[in-house]
Amino acid sequence: MAERVGALPWHRSPQEKGPENLLEHLMLWLLVLTLPCLGGSVPVTSGTELVGIVGGHDAAGGAWPWQVGLWFFHPTSSKWILECGGSLIHPQWVLTAAHCIHGRNPETRHIKVQLGRLRPSYSDSVQVARIILHPKYSLEKGVLGGADVALLKLEAPVRPSNLIRWISLPPASLSFPPGTRCWVTGWGDIAPEEPLPPPKNLQEVEVPIVADEICRQQYLRINKVIQDYELCAGSEGRDSCQIDSGGPLVCQWRGTWVQVGVVSWGHKCGLRNFPGVYVRVTSFLPWIHHHIHSSP
Repeated sequence: MAERVGALPWHRSPQEKGPENLLEHLMLWLLVLTLPCLGGSVPVTSGTELVGIVGGHDAAGGAWPWQVGLWFFHPTSSKWILECGGSLIHPQWVLTAAHCIHGRNPETRHIKVQLGRLRPSYSDSVQVARIILHPKYSLEKGVLGGADVALLKLEAPVRPSNLIRWISLPPASLSFPPGTRCWVTGWGDIAPEEPLPPPKNLQEVEVPIVADEICRQQYLRINKVIQDYELCAGSEGRDSCQIDSGGPLVCQWRGTWVQVGVVSWGHKCGLRNFPGVYVRVTSFLPWIHHHIHSSP
């Protein structure tokens, strides 16, 4: 098990690569090098393990205007580091994963939110005014303890633009059948322990929703339990990975995008029969709406 957050001691261990896998990766890189000729807006598909978010490609400006990056200040090194993603769900609120927030008493001055940018940039990020972890989230148990969601209130509402806009939340009754093609975005690793290379453009990848029961059976093989408030999405070589934590899984519904999941955890990245595990947004709608609409 590994949370999909960066700069923490529970990174996934690198996958063992034999000669066949190395050949696949070489062939894949040759394919990626041809992408500028083919047009960057077309998803890459292949039967092999792919590169990207994992398996994704560069997102275009304004394609995912709700995507945010979370920057955390580390007092020991006096550095700001991009460690997680998130989504703008309201002019003044960001939804992310609880495991992205460090410590029992996190300080708002140590978290900033990057908005409307394709590449990591701390310089014009927005200050956080309030941090709300779900009350059922346990620091000791982490993601496997459940309720891996958090809300961040920004110091001031943001103005919508071509590059900044909030994502719609789904109706409580909405669910998508297995096989539905949705999208996940982030600046995460392109493979276990392999960071996104410069210029670190936001990555996007299309992932299929995986049936709950199938995902449960797959993860039981490694003694991990998929809860009712979680959903699975992804396939071999198409997945979220480290540092994508907290980012949005979005699907199209009635002509608009809705956020159905929050990147939470998984077994390594992009492995066959181990899709990414996401917090199911519909399971936490009452809690989300309560804080957004009751906050002054």
